[in-house]
Amino acid sequence: MNVDSYIAGHWQAPDDSAVVLRSAVTGQAVARAGNATLDTQAMLDYARTNGGPALREMTFHDRARALKKMATYLNDHKHSLTELAFNTGATRADSAIDIDGGIGTVFVFASKGRRELPDDTLCSDGEIEQLSRNGSFLGHHIYTSKPGVAVHINAYNFPVWGMLEKLAPTLLAGMPAIIKPATSTCYVTMACFKLMLQSEAFPAGSFQLIAGSTGKLLNQVGYHDVISFTGSASTATLLKSTPHLLQHSIPFTAEQDSLNASVLGPDVVAGSAEFDLAVDEICTEMTTKAGQKCTAIRRILAPQSSIDDLTDAIKEQLASTRIGDPALETTRMGALVSTAQRDDVQQTTRQLLTRATAVYSDAKPEINGADIETGAFMSPVLLRCNDPDNADEIHSIEAFGPVSTIMPYRDITHASELLNRGGGSLVASVITQDTNTARQITLASAASHGRLYFNNRHSMKESTGHGSPLPHMVHGGPGRAGGGEELGGVRGVKHYMQRTAIQGHPDIITAVTSQYVAGAAEIETDTHPFRKRFSQLAIGETLHAGPRQITLDDIEHFAHFTGDTFYAHMDEDAARANPFFPGRVAHGYLLLSFAAGLFVDPDPGPVLANTGLEGLSFQKPVSAGDSISVSLIVKRKTKRNDDYGEVRWHVRLHNQNDEQVASYELHTMNQL
Repeated sequence: MNVDSYIAGHWQAPDDSAVVLRSAVTGQAVARAGNATLDTQAMLDYARTNGGPALREMTFHDRARALKKMATYLNDHKHSLTELAFNTGATRADSAIDIDGGIGTVFVFASKGRRELPDDTLCSDGEIEQLSRNGSFLGHHIYTSKPGVAVHINAYNFPVWGMLEKLAPTLLAGMPAIIKPATSTCYVTMACFKLMLQSEAFPAGSFQLIAGSTGKLLNQVGYHDVISFTGSASTATLLKSTPHLLQHSIPFTAEQDSLNASVLGPDVVAGSAEFDLAVDEICTEMTTKAGQKCTAIRRILAPQSSIDDLTDAIKEQLASTRIGDPALETTRMGALVSTAQRDDVQQTTRQLLTRATAVYSDAKPEINGADIETGAFMSPVLLRCNDPDNADEIHSIEAFGPVSTIMPYRDITHASELLNRGGGSLVASVITQDTNTARQITLASAASHGRLYFNNRHSMKESTGHGSPLPHMVHGGPGRAGGGEELGGVRGVKHYMQRTAIQGHPDIITAVTSQYVAGAAEIETDTHPFRKRFSQLAIGETLHAGPRQITLDDIEHFAHFTGDTFYAHMDEDAARANPFFPGRVAHGYLLLSFAAGLFVDPDPGPVLANTGLEGLSFQKPVSAGDSISVSLIVKRKTKRNDDYGEVRWHVRLHNQNDEQVASYELHTMNQL
């Protein structure tokens, strides 16, 4: 098989510089990849002149729909990817994490794009900042698509997920991508890439593929471009130190290897549900993908009183792990990606053995349906270090395979110190029922980890696992882990956009954001807005209604009818003694009800439902004898499907002195 690169709309085969890629199971050649003559400048130009402009013309919702279309197509054709991935040493379970996990990530971003981002080409960030006394000069932050290219440099261990978890937020942000997978498993990435093209979900130039070296690419990118890297810390340092990147301040996000750890809480003892859970989590992380995961557990921390029991239980479970041909259903752990990688892991393990003792390993394990002499197989290795305070190597050297070290701790303070000795990690897990333990470790260690994963008997059935990055949560970590972030829902999208502060009159902010800002010009409606369809409503369209006088009978009737007889509404003396009230006042919810009575059109029409309100606040109390009026203003519109869309209304209540007494945002669903 030739692993071709996809450049400027056409495929380019490997050249004489190509390397032979071999099966991790049999050692036989399965593919050729590499081309030293790729025109990377043409790739950048094509992305900037074709893919980028086409993506930026699409709204977030358009891009989200395209992501869903692509993910659906991949899901329908994923079987071929699983079969191909056996050559990488991945079992069916491993491939489910890689392939199904990658496709699922695309689905999540498609959903979040529709639910959490506007049907627009820019989005707002945070609240309006009032920069002047009377509100005629405001500030706001927005995100817009960068007119550049995202260069994705991915690791070998997840050839599908690694590509899709970066690509989904990038495309949702409106940015084209050049994808450079790790050469050793790029044949799986290419197969998935071809399916992506076949889906015809995105415009030409939205993504391109490099099989082999990036060549001159990192010296050709510009300040609107973004580099996103996953791999070793040493490679990340080499790449991000490229003078051209430093000179032009080109963003470089790194997700690197890290010495992730798991802590057995002081409350967890042998025989408990938490103890069994810890053993399962540790053994799963050691053997899944043959330990070739950036989130795998490399260090195991247990109380001195439990360490012997935990060591014995882990050894027993590892001994039952069947290693061999990943295509066989009976195999639980496949091969490492290559014999070179296996040799590297074994060499690194020997370094760790200068500070630890092997308590479980098998120099020549039985291999299920394959040959250990030709495949990249190795036994899981459990090491034990009884003096972790004086063993820097345990906290600084990573064997990127099925290797982990168990060590004792004295108390939670000591456990937290050992956690942090890794110098920054992607994830640390804590198995405990003790909420105080969870808080202590969080306060002491959160700053050293990208994710803290707590689990116990109450959450174990639904938990996703120590080593599972989720598209909803940030993936990354400080220090050794690279200092970057990926995923995290819409947070991940914004890494590929430019945040800009805009300042000006409310009319300007409203026009730029397509969202009404208080103080902007209002559009007097010629027809009650509840009689208008979604498509007929204009941002800023306003209905004024009222006034309605509030009486003491209204207040008392509402109190007795609802049961809300709070003293501020019923006891004059007690209310006057309260620093917030001049005497008895109307219920806030009474004011909301009267406001609705003023602006609601009662007849059937385009308004299908009131789906909620946000940002309710009361600014000034209303007493008996006061009058209220209401302004109902179209704030934002978001199409939800072909039948209806969401309208958000800015609702403002004011009294007879034109003083604002309450405000909130009302949500309705309206027919298109």
